[in-house]
Amino acid sequence: MNTSFADLKRSRQSMYDKILAETDKVQSGNQGGGADTRFWKPEVDKAGNGYAVIRFLPASKGEDIPWVRLFSHGFQGPGGWYIENSLTTLNKKDPVGEYNSTLWNRGDEAGKEQARKQKRRLSYISNIYVVKDPAHPENEGKVFLYKFGKKIFDKINDQMNPEFEDESPVNPFDLWEGANFKMKIRNVEGYRNYDKSEFDGQSALLEDDDELETVWGTQYSLQEFVDTKNFKSYEELQARLNRVLGASAVSSTAEEVDEDISPEPRQAAAPKVEEEESSWSEESSDDSLDFFKNLAEED
Repeated sequence: MNTSFADLKRSRQSMYDKILAETDKVQSGNQGGGADTRFWKPEVDKAGNGYAVIRFLPASKGEDIPWVRLFSHGFQGPGGWYIENSLTTLNKKDPVGEYNSTLWNRGDEAGKEQARKQKRRLSYISNIYVVKDPAHPENEGKVFLYKFGKKIFDKINDQMNPEFEDESPVNPFDLWEGANFKMKIRNVEGYRNYDKSEFDGQSALLEDDDELETVWGTQYSLQEFVDTKNFKSYEELQARLNRVLGASAVSSTAEEVDEDISPEPRQAAAPKVEEEESSWSEESSDDSLDFFKNLAEED
């Protein structure tokens, strides 16, 4: 791990190799309160369109990988909302994942549909430098945390693992030979779409190493987001799941949820999830957990 700025500059190739290995793991599938002002979020206009330019930053001091990967669940049941970090982030068993597998393996369409709605959501957190933010120019030149989904991570992976022989791999997290990310957001069927976003050509983030060191020194540690203290125990999550869905539903998937357990709250439309015809895939990459949180706060 990097313990000094000089180490960071010297070890760029070895760090690139580590990052590349981690992207391979991700691609292969191995592995509450007020707003947190450390996080940057792109703003969109009334039409749902937005534009900004950011730079993904290297691993912070004392860390090896410039992102952390998180799994969460967000869904509504007769007993309220279930919005929790998933223990699968820590490679542990999670009660929702186990229950979803049972629902799916039951074989009927009702069980499969419920499992789809309760899928875990995948997100990543990285340090970024805001190059251009037309909606909030006061953010420009500052370091923030940024939470993003699989669509953007796939674009990072495409930079590091190009498909065609006339393309050279680029480490977008490199301060000297990385690339700015031009974020182009559109509203497609009610959801934010990042398909037109793209990386610019390779360039240094800033020309002066002293300035780069200042940027690196203001980055946030990412390890707190995968600290076990931020995850409830299996037993606590199971109890919460029982309250949200009703103990009878969780204990016996052959029966419908008892409608007398609690009053039925206003139901919110769940994000669309593509159907799997032959197998149960417990992962969803939608940028939808904030959507669920906002709905829960409205109830």
